[in-house]
Amino acid sequence: MTTAFSSLGLNADLLANLATLDYHNMTPIQAGSLPLILAGRDVIGQGKTGSGKTAAFGLGLLQKLDVKRFAAQALVLCPTRELADQVAKEIRRLGRGIHNIKVLTLCGGMPMGPQIGSLEHGAHIIVGTPGRIEEHLVKGTLQFDALTTLVLDEADRMLDMGFQPSLDAILEYLPSERQTLLFSATFPSGIEAIAQRVMQAPERVQMESTHDSSSIAQVFYPVQDSERTSAVRLLLLQQRPDSAVVFCNTKIECAEVARDLARHGFSALALHGDLEQRDRHRILVQFANKSISVLVATDVAARGLDIDALDMVINYHIPRDLEVYVHRIGRTGRAGSSGFAGTLFSDKESHKLAKLEALLDQSIDPVPLPPHTLLKTPGYKPPMVSLEIGAGKKQKLRPGDILGALTSENGLDGKQVGKITLYDNWSCVAVRRSEVDTALDKLGRGKVKGRSFRVRVLE
Repeated sequence: MTTAFSSLGLNADLLANLATLDYHNMTPIQAGSLPLILAGRDVIGQGKTGSGKTAAFGLGLLQKLDVKRFAAQALVLCPTRELADQVAKEIRRLGRGIHNIKVLTLCGGMPMGPQIGSLEHGAHIIVGTPGRIEEHLVKGTLQFDALTTLVLDEADRMLDMGFQPSLDAILEYLPSERQTLLFSATFPSGIEAIAQRVMQAPERVQMESTHDSSSIAQVFYPVQDSERTSAVRLLLLQQRPDSAVVFCNTKIECAEVARDLARHGFSALALHGDLEQRDRHRILVQFANKSISVLVATDVAARGLDIDALDMVINYHIPRDLEVYVHRIGRTGRAGSSGFAGTLFSDKESHKLAKLEALLDQSIDPVPLPPHTLLKTPGYKPPMVSLEIGAGKKQKLRPGDILGALTSENGLDGKQVGKITLYDNWSCVAVRRSEVDTALDKLGRGKVKGRSFRVRVLE
């Protein structure tokens, strides 16, 4: 079977742009689903995170778009704002060869006013979270009379997060004559029920949900419940990853583990559902910046995490739903890099081990924890530090302004500056730990774009 994008009959602008992005051959999920999507079929795509599903449905949407018709022709629903932003960004990248295309993101946690203003100017593709899309539909600020395609991305996560009522409400507003595409890493019974209700004779494209054992080392450690927190420290000290996520089953565990790690000198923060949106952004941006080494998270809070190169995942317990295990470990070992997944389990969880063996179709041989003498070693700090600047897009600040201020006379070398992220009223920049004082001097006492802004270290 040919896997070249050029074999699909895509329009010339799309194909030319794919070549500039160095997209020549399709991933397995793209090769399996794109011909069906382009033929107008309803498709259920099942594959692990990082399998290329966004490009699969993104190219399908862009191919059938009528650019001259300035109305919402496609809706992509995502479980989190982070994922929605990521999906919208990828669709814009794929569609940049098409003149005058507009992709609009509508998510909760953001003011309604500017979104309503943007909708008045029209958009071709809407990407958003179910709660906010439902709000706009109820208010009458969003219409889908011209809709031809609905995409449910990470549908299993939307169900996990309690979005079923919003999904049902949204479907009432959509034309029944449409193409529906559903993508999910796992396939619980709730997804089967949704598919039967909202899809017309869907074709199922299933990629292997387990991971190549050569790309992810999966290691299982028997522990007493009382030694779980010290076991997490042992694994981190042995592997010393730049970026690791410790998955906990509850918010309380998250807070306890993060506190224990911080107390022992690690750079760790807890990510859970009770955080304010701004605090969540601060934590995620620091983790993406490599200025926090360890994120301690619940599954719900970690949805939509866009981390390109996650070195390590630690399961504090074996998850209650074993398919969640596959989803968790799929966050490491992506894009050809190797990953490490360590799982702690007590005698009480032994029965889950047997079930996991059956799910993974491989035998599990537990190994002892690293030697406890390692605990005498202090925790380590990540290579970067994040600085928060009290100004953002609304103050007309751009990444170039921040980079320019940092690298001005006697300042930092460009290589010592990491990721720059702008929000409406604040920004964040990562700098090498060794250069923090110089960076604070440049941004705090110097001027950015001719103005002085408040700057502080995020730790």
